[in-house]
Amino acid sequence: MPKLKTHSGAKKRFRVTGSGKVKCGAAGKRHGMRKRSQKMKREARQGLILFKADGENVIRHFLRMH
Repeated sequence: MPKLKTHSGAKKRFRVTGSGKVKCGAAGKRHGMRKRSQKMKREARQGLILFKADGENVIRHFLRMH
């Protein structure tokens, strides 16, 4: 039985923190920044932590960490 490979797109989009949470970049920052509020642009710089259930799905299905 071959080993399961990590999803290549997920490797570039997600990071797992030391406590097991999943970090990702914020959506909506690729283009059209003039129409975004300054608050949105500032908060989107940091990225965000996924909700627990979403993070578990990312780890189980894409990052293959059991």
